[in-house]
Amino acid sequence: MNVCCLLDNSQVAFGVDLDLLKTSTPFPKAIETCLKGMVYSIEDIFFQFNPKNRPFIKEVREACRLLRTTGAQWIHERKTAMENGDDVPKDILTQIIKSAGQEDSMTKEDEEFMLDNFVTFFIAGQETTANQLAFCIMELARHPTILEKVRQEVDDVIGLKLDISYDDLGQLIYLSQVLKETLRIYPTAPGTSRELPEDMVISGIHIPGGCICIFSSYATGRMEKFFKDPLTFDPDRFHPDAPKPYYCYYPFSLGPRSCLGQNFAQMEAKVVMAKLLQRFDFTLVPGQTFDILDTGTLRPKSGVVCTVSHRNDKK
Repeated sequence: MNVCCLLDNSQVAFGVDLDLLKTSTPFPKAIETCLKGMVYSIEDIFFQFNPKNRPFIKEVREACRLLRTTGAQWIHERKTAMENGDDVPKDILTQIIKSAGQEDSMTKEDEEFMLDNFVTFFIAGQETTANQLAFCIMELARHPTILEKVRQEVDDVIGLKLDISYDDLGQLIYLSQVLKETLRIYPTAPGTSRELPEDMVISGIHIPGGCICIFSSYATGRMEKFFKDPLTFDPDRFHPDAPKPYYCYYPFSLGPRSCLGQNFAQMEAKVVMAKLLQRFDFTLVPGQTFDILDTGTLRPKSGVVCTVSHRNDKK
């Protein structure tokens, strides 16, 4: 599933066909290595100073170099095409370049910032959506009543249609609730951080300026203080008439520095999940642990192993 989401993001967001299903590519491994490096450095501030970690640190740097070099190449090729008046896709890469082009003059720092946005979207977009879909399938298979309800909605809205329209997505309200509840219990990006520009007092606690505060969406999403029976999978928490969970539910972070691809990610997950529910039946293979692995993003530790078959009523 990770490979499929990377394929989809590359084509839709950047107009690049990596041909992942036919050829081997270093990109998935490079992304995983970068995320692991991030986690290790957060968990241990002295990680980079330990001599035994040098081989892995070198591997992380090479992975970062591959992604940034590739990103710079794609940006250069697209900018050249735009300057030559060629037809280019109206995708996210084009928008990134157009937004940067609105500046009076592009500095080296501006170019690096544009490349940062590209790499962020490229990395975050494939791993998080794939893992959200895996957790969603896992929970639906464990809750047959919820599965039947969301499947009925998909049947009512989409029926036998091959393509899903934007208007269709707006009518898949319960599926949205299912996906949001999945991210509450399993936020694939389990936290975010902010650097305080000045001293602050929060709940009577003095925090000096310059400190980096880490906020765990995984912890807040599972707290009884904010959600009744927090470990129970209940999509009705996100019913349109239910109270909004302000500041305790932030799978895409909050504020002006929230995830730049959150709308794309939510539509992507909705489309893929709707097509799966439309076309397939799936049941969990017995004996799975349902353990979670943190590699920078959360994923099912042993995967989600299912028996899959075509739905009889969709021939």
